[in-house]
Amino acid sequence: VASPVYGVEVPILPHPEAEMDKGAGIAMCCTFGDTTDIDWWRDLELPLRAILRKDGRIITEIPEWITTDAGRAAFEQITGKTTFSAREAVVAALRESGELKGEPTKTMRQTNFFEKGDKPLEIVTSRQWYIRNGGRAWTNPASGQDLNEELIGRGRELEFHPDFMRVRYENWVKGLKGDWLVSRQRFFGVPFPLWYRVDADGQVNYDDIITPSEAALPVDPSTDVPEGYTEEQRGVAGGFVGELDIMDTWATSSLSPQLACGWLDDEDLFARTYPMDLRPQGQDIIRTWLFSTVVRADLEFGALPWKHAGLSGWILDSDHKKMSKSKGNVVTPMGILEKYGSDAVRYWAASARLGLDAAFDEQQMKIGRRLAIKVLNASKFALTMGGEGAAIDLDPALVTVPLDRSVLAALASVIDEASAALASYEHSRALEVTESFFWTFCDDYLELVKERAYNRDGAWDEASAASARAALAIVIDNVVRLLAPYLPYVTEEVWSWYREGSVHVAPWPVASDLAGVEGDPSVLEAASSALIALRRVKSEAKVSPRTPFLTVTVRTPQAQMEALESVKGDLEAASKAVGALTVAASDDAEATEAVVESFELGEAPAKRKKA
Repeated sequence: VASPVYGVEVPILPHPEAEMDKGAGIAMCCTFGDTTDIDWWRDLELPLRAILRKDGRIITEIPEWITTDAGRAAFEQITGKTTFSAREAVVAALRESGELKGEPTKTMRQTNFFEKGDKPLEIVTSRQWYIRNGGRAWTNPASGQDLNEELIGRGRELEFHPDFMRVRYENWVKGLKGDWLVSRQRFFGVPFPLWYRVDADGQVNYDDIITPSEAALPVDPSTDVPEGYTEEQRGVAGGFVGELDIMDTWATSSLSPQLACGWLDDEDLFARTYPMDLRPQGQDIIRTWLFSTVVRADLEFGALPWKHAGLSGWILDSDHKKMSKSKGNVVTPMGILEKYGSDAVRYWAASARLGLDAAFDEQQMKIGRRLAIKVLNASKFALTMGGEGAAIDLDPALVTVPLDRSVLAALASVIDEASAALASYEHSRALEVTESFFWTFCDDYLELVKERAYNRDGAWDEASAASARAALAIVIDNVVRLLAPYLPYVTEEVWSWYREGSVHVAPWPVASDLAGVEGDPSVLEAASSALIALRRVKSEAKVSPRTPFLTVTVRTPQAQMEALESVKGDLEAASKAVGALTVAASDDAEATEAVVESFELGEAPAKRKKA
């Protein structure tokens, strides 16, 4: 058939995508109206007939495939025009020729627009560089396997954290239709290191490529000269021209594991560090950064670039929308760092679980700041119980009192649980269990044993006091290491008070270091329950916590009786029980916590004056 107005002969060809039951069952393919046209042009091996320039206007040269005089005259009417103006000229020509049936009406089409503008995208032809990425049927000569299947296999070798993110990678690979376009027409970036020969007629032969040796890399073809040529031969007949394109961002960042590990520069470092263990990144760039890095490693080394991928979610604003520069809802960090401190902001960020979005929450930062301050204060308190200048002893053999052994048993459990969580890439869980233990330690254990640790009036024997001091120091010594990944600055500060070097290169805590201390965590649980009950009495009576109990009876579940009797002395000191503190079994078999049955309060002490 011949096209209207221009009289260009157009072949009619079968294609499986043509819908026989839709209209005439014939689809028009124009190079190029949309991406479907590109697919069909490639599938049917059609000739390339491009009439659009890079500036979005119609070419000024009349194509050789328009052979009729009328067609060439009609094409002259649209040369140099924008697509909008050319469209109007074509309608006028159709109307004049009588081939327009009815009058054209405006329609709404699903047209792609470029990101930062209001003009529809137009497809133009240009020379570009690609990397095979499994988007087209291609067998990897190194493995003899279809590249698409090979890359899906690589994704299944990779440990995704969380695992449900794996499907995003597989869907992307399975949906690929073309190779990876890696060239860009910009100025700043990593240039393609090659040149082209210029023939005797002064025409650039883009099929005659000059590549440098690996030893010569890196090169900039816009300023460097290929071997065997001089600068005077640049751009002249018989000479050369440099490639002007630069590499796409992902084409260079996809080599970050290799470059960081010393590839081509440090063989020893590379052998010891590549492939890496972990790629931490956002979920939204699985299809770009993660996938492109896997492609490069597969093509170069036939293996994964790392064993694990930890994928974070997005940060959401107050309306639960993704924070984005383009949306203008981003909160820059400097102000919140100055307001709450780096540790507090890091605490908030580390509280987010992998794969899940996290809301921007200043309240969480306040909690982090409170925790950081508590680490400083509690550590100073616990490490100075023996008095200024007293040696800090971290020997677990000194811990002999049941309550002290109990807190170390609880600590050992926390170490195991936090370590297992981190090994499973559940960093937020490790923080949660450590923080929960630390607050129990501060609110309950430290308050219970501080009088015994101070032992100002010699009410306790020295072995009992030493047991409390050692337990306090051992807990702090382990907790600052457990919290170091989350609160790096305050933990480093505390570490410097009694240790050499940095906490961040110190050995990670292991429960086996406390194996010689056999303790029952329920002792601390019983003591905490009783202390909470005693505090509640004073709170409800609206008296000072320093108000003494003249008499008090605490009822506790039968199972906790023995444990509570063993901590009675510490409980009396912590609750200011100057008279009799009686421990009795609860009548309620279902009771799970201690309650104060009866009490008599003394006179509240005078308020202390601030210095």
